[in-house]
Amino acid sequence: MAGGWARDGAVSEQIEASISDELARMKAQRTPVGESLTHCAECEEEIPEARRQALPGVKLCIDCVQERDAAFKARGGINRRGSKDSQLK
Repeated sequence: MAGGWARDGAVSEQIEASISDELARMKAQRTPVGESLTHCAECEEEIPEARRQALPGVKLCIDCVQERDAAFKARGGINRRGSKDSQLK
């Protein structure tokens, strides 16, 4: 695909680089940082040694992580009201 003065494949390379950067950013956000806690920061239950070794920097027990993940509900970007103004944004 020709893109003006850009060499062939430059657009694809830019897209791939953007995707790689975003994936790295998302992975860095999810990774716990620092020392693992011996007890959960929310419920005070002991965090098993195997979990602390598998995830350095872990702060929550498995039950609290599962509760937090279940509570998160992604909102869709669909306009349910159907007004023209909101559809044009």
